[in-house]
Amino acid sequence: MAAPEVFNVSQSPITSHAFNADRTRQFSMRSDQLMRWFLILFRTFALEVAVSLNTNEVQLFSRSGLDWTPTETLSEHDKIVTSIDWAPNSNRIVTASQDRNAYVWQQASDPLTGRVVWKPTLVLLRINRAATFVRWSPFEDKFAVASGARAIAVCSFDPDNNWWIAKQLKKPIRSTVLSVDWHPNNVLLAAGSADMKARVFSAYIKDVDKRPPPSVWGEKLPFNTVCGEYSSPSGGWVHSVGFSPSGDVLAFASHDSTVSVVYPGGPAIYTIRSNSLPYVSLTWTSEDSIVAAGHDCQPVLLTGGPSGWQAVGSLDDTTAPKSSVGGRGGPTGSSPVGRLNSAAFNTFRNADSRGLGSSPGGGTPLATDTELFTVHQNTITDIRAYEGAPDAVSRVSTSGVDGKLVIWNVSAVSGLGTKLKALRVG
Repeated sequence: MAAPEVFNVSQSPITSHAFNADRTRQFSMRSDQLMRWFLILFRTFALEVAVSLNTNEVQLFSRSGLDWTPTETLSEHDKIVTSIDWAPNSNRIVTASQDRNAYVWQQASDPLTGRVVWKPTLVLLRINRAATFVRWSPFEDKFAVASGARAIAVCSFDPDNNWWIAKQLKKPIRSTVLSVDWHPNNVLLAAGSADMKARVFSAYIKDVDKRPPPSVWGEKLPFNTVCGEYSSPSGGWVHSVGFSPSGDVLAFASHDSTVSVVYPGGPAIYTIRSNSLPYVSLTWTSEDSIVAAGHDCQPVLLTGGPSGWQAVGSLDDTTAPKSSVGGRGGPTGSSPVGRLNSAAFNTFRNADSRGLGSSPGGGTPLATDTELFTVHQNTITDIRAYEGAPDAVSRVSTSGVDGKLVIWNVSAVSGLGTKLKALRVG
């Protein structure tokens, strides 16, 4: 099994991350010759990542060999930056923050120094609560900003006035919008919110969008048309939503430890229930596979189709040691993964179920090892496609509260012990 690339970017939590377009130019280094070619190519193409370290600034890092070095700091927001997205073609960065603003960052020449710098453009979102999530549209002529104001700001550029303007999707949202995702046609927008609903809206803007062809989501699509509304199976917040590469299927992850896959043309909804902690982020890697991650600190691969879905396994190798400090085996010599399988948790579980604990006379001591059996040592906050076409993603990247940035091979899957099959609910 190919080992993931693990980078300790910061000691602070990583709220969000986004790579530039040059990530696809990276090569696996298996020999000295490839290393030399890598160094030559790196001088021409710079792989960069933008991260929010749970502050009001965005840090840009550039990859140098096997390390990441900070290159620039984007400082304009007043409060914590909650989400970042980097447009691969136009090379523009959009950031959203708890200060209720969004900024579009573009590279331009500084007239005083002649140096190329990132210059911000303020976007007036017209919201009275924090901005929570942001994503560029596929054509990069719009972006959507989710917010705590029970609204989604769909922003487009007005060339006549040389600024970004926002139109708001409001009805029938009843609580904070936690995530959004664009349909490949550049018009439909999926949203997950704290009112326990996943919805599909039309974000069609006249004079910006071409009229999309009919799809499984509908034909006539004026702005704010609700093309679909789906409830969390057990009433949990909808943390993440995502369209399949074709746009004909919708997946969303809820706080009730489920991932739901919606086939509107069926219609059918498949729900994969997990016996672990909730997922907070997901991404499609092909038309029949999803990678989800969250509070259990490990990315999990889900596969299926119109006939059903199931969890196949974890991208985290359950047999490989995660560090050189101490043993990583469980109480019986096994190597389970997940936050519910740490040594500390097992100690308290044994004390509760079996009455086992430390004894003053030198009996079995309580475990003091709080290290998890996973690469990530805390919640995974963000998962993004890293390499490959939208319908054939070969690697994904994750960032977490532990300050780590990890690049995973989608094909490197280890078992979950028991497969979690999907329950058809529609």
